[in-house]
Amino acid sequence: MTNKNIFQPNWIHTEPIKNSFRSIFKYGAPNGFKHPNIRLFQEIKQVFNLSDLDFEKPYSTGNEIINFQKKSNLADYQIEKFISISGTENVSTNEYDRLKYSSGKTVEEALKLRAGEIDKITDLVIHPRNKTEIAEIVTYCNDQKIPIYVFGGGSSVNLGFLPEKGGVTLVLSTHLNKIVALNEKNQTVTVEAGMLGPAFEEALNNAKKLFGAKYEFTCGHFPQSFEYSSVGGWFVTLGSGQQSSHYGDAADLVLGVEIITPTGTILTKNYAATATGPKILDIIKGSEGIFGVVVELTWKIFKHQPQNRQYFSFIFPTWQAAVEASREISQGEFGMPAVFRISDPEETHIGLKLYGIEDTIFDKLMILKGFKPMQRCLFLATADGEKIFAKNIKRKVKQICKKHGAMNLTAFPVKKWEPGRYKDPYMREDLMDFGVIIDTLETSVNWDNLHEVHEKCRNFVKNRPETICMAHSSHFYMQGTNLYFIFIIKETDLKNYLVFQEGLIDMIEKSGGSLSHHHGVGRMIGRLMPKHLGKNQINVLKALKNHFDPNNIMNPGKQLGIF
Repeated sequence: MTNKNIFQPNWIHTEPIKNSFRSIFKYGAPNGFKHPNIRLFQEIKQVFNLSDLDFEKPYSTGNEIINFQKKSNLADYQIEKFISISGTENVSTNEYDRLKYSSGKTVEEALKLRAGEIDKITDLVIHPRNKTEIAEIVTYCNDQKIPIYVFGGGSSVNLGFLPEKGGVTLVLSTHLNKIVALNEKNQTVTVEAGMLGPAFEEALNNAKKLFGAKYEFTCGHFPQSFEYSSVGGWFVTLGSGQQSSHYGDAADLVLGVEIITPTGTILTKNYAATATGPKILDIIKGSEGIFGVVVELTWKIFKHQPQNRQYFSFIFPTWQAAVEASREISQGEFGMPAVFRISDPEETHIGLKLYGIEDTIFDKLMILKGFKPMQRCLFLATADGEKIFAKNIKRKVKQICKKHGAMNLTAFPVKKWEPGRYKDPYMREDLMDFGVIIDTLETSVNWDNLHEVHEKCRNFVKNRPETICMAHSSHFYMQGTNLYFIFIIKETDLKNYLVFQEGLIDMIEKSGGSLSHHHGVGRMIGRLMPKHLGKNQINVLKALKNHFDPNNIMNPGKQLGIF
């Protein structure tokens, strides 16, 4: 009970029990939490026709200790070989370790683990200490025809780690997590693929002290999974960060890579631009581990100038007005906001509750000026870069938004959003404890089909009784944007959930959206890739797979739709 005697569930606020299922499926930091606030909790109860009694006792917590036996399928001599390469302390056949590094963060995996259901797990976990060991491991696995899977930060949301064919999982973040070199003159950094986002950004922000640089730098890439995702993972899944409209997507930020494949190591050139034919780098982008192990990347960096950052936000009367203003900004050729996000009416409705804006003076003023709930749309933005450049973006955006009927909300909403921008997924476990699922799917759209995809996908979700369906665009280009659908449903049955999820994926594809915008494809969406790309394009991917990996040991099993 709160001090206002308003009931709230007893949300779990302690680290998962050691060696429990929850310690594997919990999102983010073991001691990281963000619970639904009272406004969101009341909204969920109302939509799903639930009472306080439905939140008295969790449906499941997953805090049960993992206790199962599943012998590795590798021969003793094979395990000994891996130990001889990476050392006893870096090789594990322990069932808990094998399950942990075979699992990502999909709802499907979480539901199975909550039920104590053990899916396919890797036969061996290896924490290689350097790229020389990885090359030796790949060569040996190719000779022995042992499948290889790669684990970075663990935040995959498309079954990217599932070891369908058994084999070994390489965990890169344990040891391959350092900056190799910073080249201030070229404004690049060479980084090991297993380095996680916070450590990468912190090192660049302290470039003067750590590398003797003249300037501090930023990586410019901040996905919602930033805390628990790796630089290599960003690249091989074609990730986008929350400031991508200014800095670019992960694929835009990489100039060169070193990749170890079963047919040899490739070190691509890192020129700013060349006309030396089709680029192998472009083939490796988004390859999701099916060609080899990316071990190092040369990454573009930017001057870190937080003192110049401009904050601004607006409220639009309708979704149509927000979209048209965003298109005009994206095609304005005066520079792009870094954070650039528009929320549709339902997400705006939920967002104003989540960010503590509902019932404030801003909310009352919006309503007074005719910006009606469930019609109005929130716009959040920042501008980065040189001071005059950033201020000009803010000025031009303000002009365009005003032209499309928006009301200026100052910096307040975006500054309420920013501190928790990596924390929203932490609410997933709280809700799932009580049988409520929150999940996401995303797609790319062009400006001319955005509204059709948005409407058809929302209709699909809302045709299920008692649902919340929020959507936003947060990665903008001159030719289009993305749509990110966040849905909340009451469901505990995995089969029912998968039918719903697959139906929404099918609707995205049928309505003209791409199968993914920035999460990669994985095994979750792979089934639709042959249809989406067509036979000829899939045959090209298969031919490349056969060249780099003739024995099909690299992340085999429906990844990217290659069976």
